[in-house]
Amino acid sequence: MAFLKTILIILLVYYLFKILIKLFAPKILNYAGKKAEQHFREKFQGFNTQQPSQNSTEEGDVIIENNTTRKSNSSKKVGEYIDFEEID
Repeated sequence: MAFLKTILIILLVYYLFKILIKLFAPKILNYAGKKAEQHFREKFQGFNTQQPSQNSTEEGDVIIENNTTRKSNSSKKVGEYIDFEEID
């Protein structure tokens, strides 16, 4: 009898949980979506205020920025070169 009672309690909790999830899941997801939107808006506003203003240039001006990073050309050979031949 105790086994049957345990099974009924587990089923009751399972179905009660299912019903509660159906009722509250849309509200929880809506809340999470609003919080995420608020978070992204705050981050985006911070991004816009940190960009330097380019009011000193007029429309149509061309600006060329040179990056002077050079890669060192090393003439070191790494490993051996093996030439394979096909055998018929």
